[in-house]
Amino acid sequence: MSGPISVLVENVWKTFGKPPKAVEALRGISFEVPRGQVLGLLGPNGAGKTTAVRVLTTLIQPDRGRAEVEGLDVCKSPAEVRKVIGLAGQFAAVDDNLTGRENVEMVGRLYHLGAKLARKRADELLERLRLTDAADRPVRTYSGGMRRRLDVGASLVGQPRVLMLDEPTTGLDPRSRAEMWEFIRDLVADGATVLLTTQYLEEADQLADGIIVIDHGKVIARGTSQELKDSIGGDVLAVQVAPDRVAAALSAVAGLGVGEAHRENDEGHFSVPAGQDGPGLLTELVRRLDAATLPILGLELRRPSLDDVFLNLTGRPAGEGETGGAADPAAPTPANPEAAVKEPV
Repeated sequence: MSGPISVLVENVWKTFGKPPKAVEALRGISFEVPRGQVLGLLGPNGAGKTTAVRVLTTLIQPDRGRAEVEGLDVCKSPAEVRKVIGLAGQFAAVDDNLTGRENVEMVGRLYHLGAKLARKRADELLERLRLTDAADRPVRTYSGGMRRRLDVGASLVGQPRVLMLDEPTTGLDPRSRAEMWEFIRDLVADGATVLLTTQYLEEADQLADGIIVIDHGKVIARGTSQELKDSIGGDVLAVQVAPDRVAAALSAVAGLGVGEAHRENDEGHFSVPAGQDGPGLLTELVRRLDAATLPILGLELRRPSLDDVFLNLTGRPAGEGETGGAADPAAPTPANPEAAVKEPV
């Protein structure tokens, strides 16, 4: 990645709580985002993605380290940082009792726009988001996809130079997700810089110019999507057996390939990094499973995907936390509802 740096994070640490129950959410992470590009921030649940976003949006302060947005230090100049950023969190922070237009206008007024300009910006954004027909309906009548589009639109009313999108398509159906992807591409084409956290690896594959993977609060890999895929080396054997026979199958193929075999889901799928000898390994895998009387329901030799990269790096699928989905301490949860509030910027 090259060009002027829009977002800079350098050796940032953040701990929640006190010993012995302290949680180190960020442990010296560093990365940068060139202006006008999309950086995908990937990691399992609890990895620290939301904590990093909240540091950059001035909602929490790091314990140590440096973070800048458009050359502005997030600790020393928080008010100035808020003038150049927009934030859309994991959950739509819109008022159900207001109309779509009223929601966007309200955020415009929080940006200190005059009433006339706030209305003008709201009209422009609602049209761009294809929400004009629903603009004067209460948001409680909106679908999930409409609410997410409205939330992102509200984050753009101040015409931010940097947009932080924290899992913007969570809970959306495939069509709404595709529409959101197209909208993000349009924003970048207009010159915006985007920091995108996501658990949908296809989303990062489609949108991100660069990707960093964090786990346990540390950066464990970085590069373009293709560079990360190439880091695995060679092909991948994708296998399906009966869901209740996966453990036995993993035991049967232990030591096969160039890396550890990984369970991919609860439907009996697992993968084996095959390296450069894919066809030869395929034959040996079939022989081993047959000897263990484990019927193969599906078998494919393919190029690595970001899912394979993620499994190889973290040992678990995207969306699964270290303890079965442990939450990032800064992520919005029923016990931490203030984390979902859209802050005036």
